[in-house]
Amino acid sequence: MTLAELWELFPIILAPPDEKRYAAVFFAEKQRLSALLGEKALSVLHVGSTAIGTIRSKPIVDIIVETDDQKGCAALLAAAGYIVMSESGDRISLNKGYTPCGYTDEVFHIHLRRKGDADEKYFCRYLKETPDEAKRYEALKERLLAIYGKDRDGYTAAKTGYVTSVTRKAKALYEK
Repeated sequence: MTLAELWELFPIILAPPDEKRYAAVFFAEKQRLSALLGEKALSVLHVGSTAIGTIRSKPIVDIIVETDDQKGCAALLAAAGYIVMSESGDRISLNKGYTPCGYTDEVFHIHLRRKGDADEKYFCRYLKETPDEAKRYEALKERLLAIYGKDRDGYTAAKTGYVTSVTRKAKALYEK
């Protein structure tokens, strides 16, 4: 399958906010991950726009699992049906909810990281506590959707400067 065919099958969608639903979906998946990984999972964090809860988001629940054994966790998750999508240094990403016919009702991106490599939590917390900033982020995402609706890599790259800037500000605020 070409990248163009892949993006056609899995376009970027911005769904209305649904804080209660995404919190429940995250909690259920956290339970599954904890059962699969046991003590290997040092923490399981809900990140990404669905964790903010008040803005439109891709209907994908992003989860960071902090662990000292990324490869061991990836093997356990792959055996349970998660798909390893990328591996770079101390980071491994897996997906669940993608099928040859498109998305399932619940879609997850699982990010295996070393303890302390979860800056996304600062970004999410800041946007949850700063509604005006959350709305600016939502507006950016909507503008980028019009340009990159079938180019997930371009969409993500175009958000990077904004996300990095807000994350830097949030870390300075919360790491005191």
